[in-house]
Amino acid sequence: MDEKNISVTTEDWPPKECQIPETALGVDAGVPEPPKVNPYIKRFFKKKPALLSVDEYMAGIEAGNVTILSKAITLVESLLPAHRAVAQEIIARCQVISAKKKTMRIGITGVPGAGKSTFIEAFGSFVTSKGHKLAVLAIDPSSEKTQGSILGDKTRMETLCNDPNAFIRPSPSAGSLGGVARKTRETVLLCEAAGYDVIFIETVGVGQSETAVHSMTDFFLLLMLSGAGDDLQGIKRGIMEMSDLIAITKADGTNVDKSNMARALYANALHLFPPTESGWVPTALTSSAVTKQGLPEILKKIEDYFELVKGNGYYEKKRHEQAKYWMFESINETLRNNFYESGIIEKRLPDYIDAVMNGQLDSFMAATELMDLYRNNQ
Repeated sequence: MDEKNISVTTEDWPPKECQIPETALGVDAGVPEPPKVNPYIKRFFKKKPALLSVDEYMAGIEAGNVTILSKAITLVESLLPAHRAVAQEIIARCQVISAKKKTMRIGITGVPGAGKSTFIEAFGSFVTSKGHKLAVLAIDPSSEKTQGSILGDKTRMETLCNDPNAFIRPSPSAGSLGGVARKTRETVLLCEAAGYDVIFIETVGVGQSETAVHSMTDFFLLLMLSGAGDDLQGIKRGIMEMSDLIAITKADGTNVDKSNMARALYANALHLFPPTESGWVPTALTSSAVTKQGLPEILKKIEDYFELVKGNGYYEKKRHEQAKYWMFESINETLRNNFYESGIIEKRLPDYIDAVMNGQLDSFMAATELMDLYRNNQ
């Protein structure tokens, strides 16, 4: 071998087959890293449907479309200022339609445990079987702490829920006077425009503010329970004076005799009250949601009442008085909304709240100063 022809460089030494790798670990190419955000997450967030036009709402309501009617009621109940103008237009147009119809608005209240929901399901099914279209506006009590409501009346009215001639709408009372939701009267107008000729308004329960129910109904039905202590002391006189009919519920089984005694007791008590302006003589009946006993008699009494008041003009007179009452209620609500939505009030109200809470300012003085601020900035 000619040593002169051999040339060795550091790059060629040691030979490649003799080189030792720096590490024995190897890394494969692998798969691409998945995105940190689930690309299908949009499926779980449905886009909020756009509001319909007033004409679309009205077309659906007049056609009896329950879905559109429910959406319109939700819009009316909304507290958002953006919904207010559309809701007012819908209410105004439904008012015109409702005024042409001779519907029956029936307020239903009763002592706790009287079985209001059970009675309404049984009696409501009986009403629809007679060819009526029924709307049930069930007012559910709201929690004073969380402001939430269960809205579970539909779950207790399974039969009525499946009735094509019945519409059930639970609404939270939200601290409203008399256990009536803030927009209940407007909801009545929408239901009447949708073709429902009988409206039930179920309240939270007996109280001293049931005039709110009386001011939006034509007939007031009071449900009582026998065998629950001193019957006449179980309810305020004021609510009995407003009642057009008292129904003793759960008059079945071993409770029949007690129910008949309670019926006689209440019937006698009703005769002690002054005569009603309508000319109607209130009375008491017994009923059972289980045996359906008494339901035909109650419906007959209600029909007799409406035949009387429509004949003597009291029906129209009471509707006009109710319209005036709710005009003032609307004024009060509008003033309240304008006050709290005022820019100066939103800005200064927290300071006044702190001052009152800390005892630095009297409550009445704080209210007076806030009203002065509101008036001076109008």
